[in-house]
Amino acid sequence: MHGTPLISKRNGLFAAALIAAGILLLVSLTLGMPNVALSASLKGLAVWWEVLFPALFPFFVLSELLLGLGIVHLTGTLLDPLMRPLFRIPGVGGFVVAMGFASGYPVGAKLTSSLMEQRLLSRSEGERLVAMTTSSDPIFLIGAVCIGFFGRSDIVPVLAAAHYGGAMLLGLMLRWTGSREERELAASKASVRGGEGIRVGKRGSPGILARALAAMRQAREADGRSFAVMLQQSLQSSLQLMIVVGGLVVFFSATLELLLHGGLLSGLREALAWGMNLAGLSPHLADSLVRGTFEVTLGSNAAADSGSLSSASAPSPPLIDQVAAAAFVLSWAGLSVHAQVAGLMSRTNWRYLPFLRSRLIHAALAVSLVYLLWPFLYRA
Repeated sequence: MHGTPLISKRNGLFAAALIAAGILLLVSLTLGMPNVALSASLKGLAVWWEVLFPALFPFFVLSELLLGLGIVHLTGTLLDPLMRPLFRIPGVGGFVVAMGFASGYPVGAKLTSSLMEQRLLSRSEGERLVAMTTSSDPIFLIGAVCIGFFGRSDIVPVLAAAHYGGAMLLGLMLRWTGSREERELAASKASVRGGEGIRVGKRGSPGILARALAAMRQAREADGRSFAVMLQQSLQSSLQLMIVVGGLVVFFSATLELLLHGGLLSGLREALAWGMNLAGLSPHLADSLVRGTFEVTLGSNAAADSGSLSSASAPSPPLIDQVAAAAFVLSWAGLSVHAQVAGLMSRTNWRYLPFLRSRLIHAALAVSLVYLLWPFLYRA
């Protein structure tokens, strides 16, 4: 008992020392290679301004407005009989799934954080929901990755099915996690909701619709803000959040390039290339995994560029392996997105380690689905 605080304190000091050492290393690399840091920062800033800001900002504002107007509570009541049996998540999670898949990371984390703060989701429910909804938006997956990077529209069905199908499979797998008491409570709630849905179906739809409208009215009354005030506050909070997202993108873009040019990631890249060679894969894919570890855009682009690399000892990888690497990077999401999610969830009791584990599982599922679906959805 007496040793636990001491161990916790030592772990905290060790973590602080590691962070301090990492910051000093980055400062040294920046001073030694200022041109690399500036170029990478400008590249990250361009990605934020040209891609992320116009794609995410409207969704951030709309999600705040929909929460304030009670639309989320309405859809939550309607979707509750579906979401609880499938994913062991309340119906409000259905709204988060739809918005997260449509707008991409980190919108799912933004909405989940708001719902957890309103006590509409428990910690385990929020963790499962964030894990399932941390996904790429269709515009980036189709427009940027498939058409922009690969220059092929015919791989869209494979990559989309692997990425989003992997997310849904992850959600189904995670429903079995949590304590036994929590699972039993969720099962009892699901059976009650299911029974109510059956009785409503016999009498007609007004029953569940009336409950949904009542939930929306109660949420609107509890909020109490006028639409003008709600819109102003939504714009302010969304703009602040976009600045944080942009800062993280620029930081991780610069960090990656500094570590690559400084040769500090050469060992990791060589180890991955060696492992891929043993597995019968092209070692040229190692660069995409190294870059994708930090930033999803750079990793996806490197996966597409690996097709143009060839040598006497290692020919260029086949298209299926390139798509599998892109699926891994998109589902892992990169440490930049991990930091965005962690920042959004910092005001809740959310835990990072379950999220990290879920990202690895999602990436493995996506890669497996690429190889499984390739003969059915793609013809060379």
